[in-house]
Amino acid sequence: MSATGSLRGPVFSHQAGQTSVNYSPDGKHLYTIGSNDCIRKYTTTSTDEPVSIETADNNTCIVSSNDQIISCSEDCSVSLFSASTNTLSKLIVRTNLPCRDVALSPDGAWVAVASDDHIVKVVKITDTRQLLILRDQTNSNKHVSFHPSGNYLTVSCTDGIIYVYSLTKAVPELIKKIDGVIPRTETTDEASAKVAWHPDGRAFAAPTGTREIVIVSRDNWTKQKSFSNEHSGEITDLAWSPNGAFLASAGKDGKVVIWESKDMTAVAAYPHKNVCSLAWHPTDNTISFTTNEGRLYTLQNAVSGSIAGRLKLSLRPAPLLDEDAPAPVRTRSPNPVDALFGGPMSEDEEDAASLDDFIEDDDNGGYLEPGLLGKRKAAGLLTDPTSFKRPTLGASWSPAIHEPFQPSSTPWRGKRRYLCLNMVGFAWTVDQGTHNTVTIEFHDRGSYRNAHFTDQFLYDKACLNEGGALFSCQPDDNKPAMLYYRPHESWGTRGDWRTSLPEGEEITSIALSEGYVVACTSAGYVRVYTLFGIPFRLYRQKNTPVVSCASYRDYVMVLGNGAVAADGKTQLTYSLFNIKRDETLQENDIIALPSGGGVRNVFFSDQGDPMVYDTDGVLMVLLHWREMGQARWTPLLDTKQLERLAGGRKEETYWPVAVAQERLHAIILKGGEQYPFFPLPLLSEFPFRLPLTNIPLKEGATSTPEDLEETYLRHSTLLALQHDSAAARVLDVDERVDIANKENSIDRALIQLLMLACKEEDQNEKALEICGLFRQKRSLEMAVKVALKYDKGVLAGKIQEKIGEVMEED
Repeated sequence: MSATGSLRGPVFSHQAGQTSVNYSPDGKHLYTIGSNDCIRKYTTTSTDEPVSIETADNNTCIVSSNDQIISCSEDCSVSLFSASTNTLSKLIVRTNLPCRDVALSPDGAWVAVASDDHIVKVVKITDTRQLLILRDQTNSNKHVSFHPSGNYLTVSCTDGIIYVYSLTKAVPELIKKIDGVIPRTETTDEASAKVAWHPDGRAFAAPTGTREIVIVSRDNWTKQKSFSNEHSGEITDLAWSPNGAFLASAGKDGKVVIWESKDMTAVAAYPHKNVCSLAWHPTDNTISFTTNEGRLYTLQNAVSGSIAGRLKLSLRPAPLLDEDAPAPVRTRSPNPVDALFGGPMSEDEEDAASLDDFIEDDDNGGYLEPGLLGKRKAAGLLTDPTSFKRPTLGASWSPAIHEPFQPSSTPWRGKRRYLCLNMVGFAWTVDQGTHNTVTIEFHDRGSYRNAHFTDQFLYDKACLNEGGALFSCQPDDNKPAMLYYRPHESWGTRGDWRTSLPEGEEITSIALSEGYVVACTSAGYVRVYTLFGIPFRLYRQKNTPVVSCASYRDYVMVLGNGAVAADGKTQLTYSLFNIKRDETLQENDIIALPSGGGVRNVFFSDQGDPMVYDTDGVLMVLLHWREMGQARWTPLLDTKQLERLAGGRKEETYWPVAVAQERLHAIILKGGEQYPFFPLPLLSEFPFRLPLTNIPLKEGATSTPEDLEETYLRHSTLLALQHDSAAARVLDVDERVDIANKENSIDRALIQLLMLACKEEDQNEKALEICGLFRQKRSLEMAVKVALKYDKGVLAGKIQEKIGEVMEED
C-alpha cells in the first residue's frame, strides 16, 4: 500500500474542538470552521493569510457554493455569508436545539439542517419562508445529505436509523427507513454516521459500528459491498473523490485511508490522529482535513502512482454487486460525433484522454460547480412546481406549470387533513382505512348545526358557505368523478344531490357561491350548476391546465396556465365571468407574481372583490376588475413587513383564510410549519398596510410622514373599490356612509401631511401638490387656514386659487 503524498501543515485555524472543512465547487477557496467565532477563508493558489469572517461561537459545520457560505452552530443558528464580500448576508433559520450538520442542495438553492431536534428543516435560501419539515425521526439528527439529483435527502439519526425522504412532491415523503447500517451515536460524538452519496447517484457509502464502510444501493436500499479491514477505530468522516473513483476515510485509529472504488481496496494510508473532517479538492489530486485540535492539513498527491490517472476519468460507476447494471452515466468520447451517438470508450482510451476530459458534467450528474447546477433545479423541491430544467441533449422539453390546488385545503398529515377553512367554518376528513369520515364544524354554532358522516367516496375537496357544503371526489376504478352538495337547512331531508362527470375526467378545483356550484376539470372544462344540480353553463377554459377557481354570488374567477415566460415557467393567468349574465369581465390576464412565485390562496373578500395571497406573503386585490382591460393587481398587505416580525424576533408565516372588514384573517404558523393542523388554531386579524417603505408599520400609528402617506394611499385604494362597486349596483345607506368616511380619512391624512410640509422652509411646492389631492372642497378651505397658521401667505394664496378653479368647474 503506497503513501507517498506530501503533507502540508499544520495551519492553526481554530481553537481545540469540533472543526469542519469544505472546498468551494470551483476549487478556488477552502473554508474551515471551528469552536471559535470565525470562518477561515483560504485561497488555494496562495500562501497568504486567510480571511477571517466573523460568525457565531461553537460552530459545527460549513458548506459552500462559489458565491455563498453557510455555517451552523450550537447556538441554534444557520447563517448565510457572501463569498465575495466576506460578510454576513442573513440568518437563514433557527432551530430549537443546537445545529449539528447542514447540506446544500445540488442546485445551491436549498439547505437542509440537522439538529438535536427530532425534525429536519429544509429551507429555500432566497426565500426562507419556503420551508419543508421532515418529522418522521424519533431521535436527534446527526447528519443530512442530498442525493446528486436533489430528489432525495437522507437523515442519519442518533438511534442508528437512516431516513430516506423523497423531495419530488410538495410534501416530502418518507420512502425508506434503513436500520442496521450506521452505528448508534450521540450528536456530540466524533464518530460519524454520515451518508456519502456516490456521484453517480446509484448508491451511498456509510460507516458501520464494526469500523467498515458499506455501500447501500438506491434500487432496493440493501447493503452491497463494503470497504473493510483497515480501520481499527470508529470512522470520523468519509468523502468520495469528485468522479467517484476513490473514497477517503478517517478514523479514531489515527489513519486517513484512501480506497479504490472499483476493487474496494485500500491504496494509501496516512497516519494522522484526531481527524474529524476531510474534503477532496474538486479538480486536483488533493485532500484537506482538519483535526479536533483546530488544525488544518493539506495532503497533495494523495493518490500516487499509475492509479492517480483514474482521477482524470469521467464519472465512475458506484461499486455494486450487479456490476453489469448500467450506470446512469453517458461516457465521454474525445470525438463529439461519437459522444452524440453514445459511442463508448474503453478504460484504456479514457486513461489516455486529455486533461480537458477531467470531471466533465456530460451526464448532468450534478458534480460541477453551482454555476452549472443552478441551471437544473432539483425536481419537486418547490412548494409550487415552477422549477425549470434545461433539457439535456436529445431530450424533449416541456415548461414547468402551476399545479392545481383547492383553496384553503391542506395535504394529508398522518391520517387527517382539512378539506376547507373559511370564516363560516371548516371541514376535515380522517382516513379510516376502508373509508373516510368527514366532519363539518361551524364558528357560529348558534346558527348552524355541526355535521359528521361516513365518506365512502373519499372526498378530496370541499367548499363551505352560509347555504351549504360542496364536496368532490376523483374517479376510481369504474367510478367517475362526482360532485356532492348538501344544503345546511336540509340535513335531515333529501335536499342534497350528486352528479357524476364523464369517464376519465378529474376535478381539479371546485367553488361554491350563493347561487352556483362551479367545478374545473382536467379536460379544461368549467362546469357550472345551480344549487339544485341543474347544469347551467359549460365552457372550456382557454388557458389550461386549470389551476384553481373561486366564486362570489354571480361571479367566478378561474386560474390557469398561460404562455411560457423567459424562465421556462408558465405564467399564471385568471379569467373573471358573470355566470348569470354570461359575461366575460377579464379574460386570460396575468396575475402579477414575483419571479418564481406562486399563489397560496384565491378568494373573494366580504365586499366581493377578487383577492390572491401569494407565496411571498403578499395579499393583493384586483382593482377595477369590472372594466375589461382596466384591472390591475394592487398589494394591500405584505406580511413580511409586519411589526411582529421586525428584527427577526419571530419565525412565523401565515395561512390565509379570508378577507373581511378590511383585514386579513389568517392562521399563524410557527416553527416552520407550512399548514395548520389539529386542533385548529385561532384566527388572527391583520389590518391592511400597503408596503410603501421597509419600515414596519405599527397598527394605529399616524404621526410620521410614512404612516400618513400609507393611510392616504390605502384609503384611496379602498375608496376606488367602493366606487367601482357603486357604479355596478345600488348601495345601501351604510355603504354610502362608509364612502364618506373614507373620503374624510383621506383628507384628514392629507391635512396632517400638509401641516408637516408647512413646518419646513423648502416644502411649499410639495404642500401645494398635497392640496391637489383633496377629495372635498371644504378640505381646501381648511388648508388655507393651515397655511396661514404657519405664515405661508404665498401658499395660502395659491390654495385660494385652487378653490376658485374648483368652484368654476362646479
